[in-house]
Amino acid sequence: MTSMKIAALKDSLSATLRRVEGGEEIVVTDRDRPIVVMRAVEDADGITVIPARRPFAPIRDKRVAATKRRVDSLRALLAERGTR
Repeated sequence: MTSMKIAALKDSLSATLRRVEGGEEIVVTDRDRPIVVMRAVEDADGITVIPARRPFAPIRDKRVAATKRRVDSLRALLAERGTR
C-alpha cells in the first residue's frame, strides 16, 4: 500500500485516481497521520450519481460586491468557532 501526503495528492490527483482505478490502494496522510485509504469501488451498482440541477459554467465568473460593513475577521472567526 502506497502512502501519499495531501499536497502530493493535490498535485497529481488525476494520475493518482488512475492508479487507484487500476487496483492500487493509497493511504493519504496529513502530517504523517493516515486520514484516508483510497481504493477502487468494487461494485458500482450500489452507487447513484445525481447530476447537478443547473450547470456551473454560467455562474463561474460571477463576482459578488464586497460588503460595505467593516468586519473584524478574527473576531468573526472566534465567534463562529465558539469553544471548539
